Amino acid sequence: MIRRTTDLRPAARAAFDAIIDVRSPSEYALDHIPGAINLPVLNDEQRALVGTEYVQGSKFLARRMGAALVARNIAGHLEGALKERDGSFRPLVYCWRGGQRSGAMVTVMDQVGWPVTVLEGGYQTWRRRVSNALYDTPLPLQLVLLSGPTGCGKTAILNRLADHGVQSLDLEGLAGHRGSLFGAMPQGQPSQRGFETALLAAIEALDPTRPVVVEAESSRIGVRALPPRFWTAMGTAPVIEMTAPLSDRARHIVQTYVEIAADPDRLDQALTRLPRHHAKTTIARWRDLASAGEIETLATQLMQDHYDPAYRRSKGDRAVLATLNLSGLSPDDLSDAAAHIARVLPSTAAV
Repeated sequence: MIRRTTDLRPAARAAFDAIIDVRSPSEYALDHIPGAINLPVLNDEQRALVGTEYVQGSKFLARRMGAALVARNIAGHLEGALKERDGSFRPLVYCWRGGQRSGAMVTVMDQVGWPVTVLEGGYQTWRRRVSNALYDTPLPLQLVLLSGPTGCGKTAILNRLADHGVQSLDLEGLAGHRGSLFGAMPQGQPSQRGFETALLAAIEALDPTRPVVVEAESSRIGVRALPPRFWTAMGTAPVIEMTAPLSDRARHIVQTYVEIAADPDRLDQALTRLPRHHAKTTIARWRDLASAGEIETLATQLMQDHYDPAYRRSKGDRAVLATLNLSGLSPDDLSDAAAHIARVLPSTAAV
């Protein structure tokens, strides 16, 4: 018997042995339910071929062509990815709207004897859950911002907080971008929907009764936008402010941005995108430093003349829980800072 569900809470998803996305690879890559595997019943080329025939040719021939392709693809999955699954295998299957593609897969699975469940509404049911949670519902988290000028080790500290029992959200990691003009990562950024799915999955894994530390960000991380309710919550959250010596920050930046520092063309292109309020002679000087490989000197000047003034303008008037004046940015310094944050956070329980 084919079961049906619309329940996509984390516990409900975890009850299945696998979540199977039968959409095309490009649809899956754009966004998918967390943990889902892609077993397409039509790949991108086949889907386009069937669609073209349906619109421009014969609907009957399109359906017959599609049925043959779907049958062969499902057979391939049964003999491949699903070959080792025994009779107790409990999958959840979905397509775009819970229609023909998932229907074809679950019909075969049911005949095999697996206790299969189809997601009613398909991916759109998941997308409605994401949209409701991030756009329509108040954020169920007690945010605390970790703030400080560029290069003071905020992300490195954020990633050490779990060792001290502190909850955190790495927004830059979820967005695949370090949040600055030079922050692009080699793997690129997920789609906006993919970012939002990752954000919701991370939120669902947190305890809403305990504070969550996030790095202070702008409303956009690279080209990905924070949902307005999340951004609003960040705007009213208390702050832990950090400082560190400029020389240490410059060295930390060089270590963190090693990929772009090793790519002269990419670095030069980033420098040409600096705001126009910088004099052309200043940008030319920075491009010369980059060309000469003087990356630490370049980092120092960029922080002094570009990033630090922007940080001072953005600080605003927020409640400051604590100030961390780091004397350096060694691994021990960063671990000590994380431990200090763990000590001051209990006082934010009522935030």
